[in-house]
Amino acid sequence: MGKVRVRKESNKLFLDFRYKGQRFREQTLLDDNNANRKQLERLLQRMEAKMLLEQFNYADFFPNSRNLKKLGLNDAKGKQATSASISKQNSGSVETPRFSDFADQWLEESKIEWRASHCRNVCSILDSSLKPELGKTPVGDITKADIMAFRAKLAKRRGRGTTGLLSPKTINSHMTVLRTVLDEAAERFGFDTPYKNIKPLKLRKTHIEPFSLHEVQRIIDNVRPDYRDYYTVRFFTGMRTGEIDGLKWKHVDFAAREILVRETLIYGQTEYTKTDGSQREIPMFGQVYDALKTQHAATGRKSEYVFCNQLGQPLDHNNVTKRVWYPLLRALGLTKRRPYQTRHTAATLFLASGENPEWVARMLGHSSTEMLFKVYSRYVPNATRMDGTAFERLLSHTTSTQAQKERNHETV
Repeated sequence: MGKVRVRKESNKLFLDFRYKGQRFREQTLLDDNNANRKQLERLLQRMEAKMLLEQFNYADFFPNSRNLKKLGLNDAKGKQATSASISKQNSGSVETPRFSDFADQWLEESKIEWRASHCRNVCSILDSSLKPELGKTPVGDITKADIMAFRAKLAKRRGRGTTGLLSPKTINSHMTVLRTVLDEAAERFGFDTPYKNIKPLKLRKTHIEPFSLHEVQRIIDNVRPDYRDYYTVRFFTGMRTGEIDGLKWKHVDFAAREILVRETLIYGQTEYTKTDGSQREIPMFGQVYDALKTQHAATGRKSEYVFCNQLGQPLDHNNVTKRVWYPLLRALGLTKRRPYQTRHTAATLFLASGENPEWVARMLGHSSTEMLFKVYSRYVPNATRMDGTAFERLLSHTTSTQAQKERNHETV
């Protein structure tokens, strides 16, 4: 990426960029201010677009530059090229690279900012959907009609949604990547982004099916002995699947009776948690402390992971779900539910016991109580008896107190 810089001695702007493996500087007579900087940044974007297309001619942009000799060019050819370039620019056309080429460049520049798991997701979306559909089209030629047609195709693709097709959430993820690439290309190459007035698909409300405390105890009592500690911790801490599967002994503090959530397991590798708010300390309540002590005797010297397979490697959650979780629910006659419902169960049990919602939100790794009430609102009133009866008792008490005062006054 080239830069717009300023000469301190003259306060004039100049361009600093690389071309054909060499570094070049081109001086200007423009003073250092926002308007001039933006003008030169747009010029750099056009230059880099040409370089990406392998159509950049140095003389087109700098016909009188001393650097032409350095590149083996001459002024006459440069002036001719400049005239042709100006004519072409006046025609209103904007040359841009193919979508696949620019997407690769954007990915390479952006992935340093992302978690490894997010990078994998974006790569998957680009390779499986966006490039096959739009890859050969110049990024500046993609229209809103192309975008809408692409989304319509996604809606017909088979997936793991409730209808057997891609879910709205998955479609929105694909469209977000497309929008980001197009917006970046539009800014760099100077065209209007076609991604305008396209709203994300509406998502269905999260479906919560927590287990009752009685059902939780049945599951723990009947699960395979080597997974009893695992599900005890899941049910009574509310940890996410990646958090508990990636839990290491160094993050289990028996002295303080705390679990330190510092990492999450994704595709067999531990990395930073989902968000900064996910970094938290979870108290080891009675059964959790006992379960982890038992587990330490089994795997404490075998692996750095609290819960692991026979080889000391972290659990494969898909394998555990298919071979342990679903067969157990069938055997107990319980409705089939995803293992993530253990987290929802912990949340509802915390709330049902009367714990402060802010504390519950911290235990779950939420940055605020907003998500808590949004997801669990339909269960909280019944579970905690917050159904208006407390307010009714308050009114009754107030009314009776007032009546007593009036009787006392009459007696006096």
